[in-house]
Amino acid sequence: MDRASLMQVVEATWPPERQFSEGPWVFRQSKGGGKRVTAASSDQEVGKDDIRQAEARMAELGQPVLFTLSPDHNFDPILAELGYELVDRTRLYHAEIDGLAAREVPPVTAFPIWPPLQLARDIWAEGGVGPDRVAIMERAECDKTCILGRVNDRAGGAVYVGLHNGCVMVHALEILETQRRFGLATSLMVAAAQWGAERGATDIALLVTAQNAGANALYASLGMAAQDGYHYRVKR
Repeated sequence: MDRASLMQVVEATWPPERQFSEGPWVFRQSKGGGKRVTAASSDQEVGKDDIRQAEARMAELGQPVLFTLSPDHNFDPILAELGYELVDRTRLYHAEIDGLAAREVPPVTAFPIWPPLQLARDIWAEGGVGPDRVAIMERAECDKTCILGRVNDRAGGAVYVGLHNGCVMVHALEILETQRRFGLATSLMVAAAQWGAERGATDIALLVTAQNAGANALYASLGMAAQDGYHYRVKR
């Protein structure tokens, strides 16, 4: 799948409450949930006047002035000139699903359950994935599941998985700090691939910030290829 197709999967599996277009911009509006569901974007040529209009619109929406863009967007240098700081450079990982799905998951290690159990919600909360982000999962209109991970005789991890256009998108993979380094993250990724393959998926993908060294190493070790995804520009 190409980058544009993968980003469509991201939008479908992690949607804002409201999304609408005005002029060259796509605006996203949500009550919480982080940058991805509140940032404005554009795939058109824009200038300073367009940016000022977007700033005013986001202020009307009561949201921080925040833009998301790929590294080659023409207005990235303009935002930098206007004093916007680059934050959260994000990589997009992708692989054909068969390789991961063919691996084995240890018995009683991964349990796909929807809606998420309170155990999963507690694990997410400990990792910073609070109710506003769980609400994003709940409103996604795609085939989806939560996979609860178990290791050392206790629940130790959770991940949200959405399926759109033949691609499994992995979000909110969290492992309790006390249960790390036991292979649970790998088991949850394999379980996500198997869940998707059972539903006809051909691809698996996810997003991770460039500075998350541990996660980047994990996904590379699973044979997933990385490409530039997007970053944000925010006025400090």
